[in-house]
Amino acid sequence: MGPWPHWQGTREGNKGDDIAPDENPREIENNKYRERLVLEPFDPVDNHAQTLYGLRYSTTAWRLDKDKPFHEELGYWLWDPAEKQVLRCFIVPRGVTVIAGGTVEPDAREFKLAADAGSETYGICSNQFLDREFKTIRYDLKVTIHDENSFSYEEDTQLQIKGQSEPFHHTDKNTLKRV
Repeated sequence: MGPWPHWQGTREGNKGDDIAPDENPREIENNKYRERLVLEPFDPVDNHAQTLYGLRYSTTAWRLDKDKPFHEELGYWLWDPAEKQVLRCFIVPRGVTVIAGGTVEPDAREFKLAADAGSETYGICSNQFLDREFKTIRYDLKVTIHDENSFSYEEDTQLQIKGQSEPFHHTDKNTLKRV
């Protein structure tokens, strides 16, 4: 069997929007980016009375003017049909792990997932530096499925940046198509 189809930014510009903290002096920067997502299904996981169905995934993003990726993540999309829960579990190699989840009907074309720092179920864990300097306090994700070959997402990763009183909304959005 050959490689699984991958997904990438739409041909109509092939650019997502990334609003993030700038390096100095921690102001706002807006990066246009291209993205590649690979999804691979795996056999159902039986966890006592719970059965989870899933996709293993990896995603990589590059600024349009750069060859080196500025973002990578590895994780799982999981579906618990008995509880009607969708979970997205992932790690970013900056030292952040997120388990986001939400209630989703099986035929939903749009859904939302969330995670909060300190939650024992859908939560966020960071390394010591990030916890001190750029603490991720909330993660929100909205997914819209257009058809079997296209979907969009909007992410809002809320950061409490050291020295700033209000949370910073690090947002990403893109439309991906199956290639």
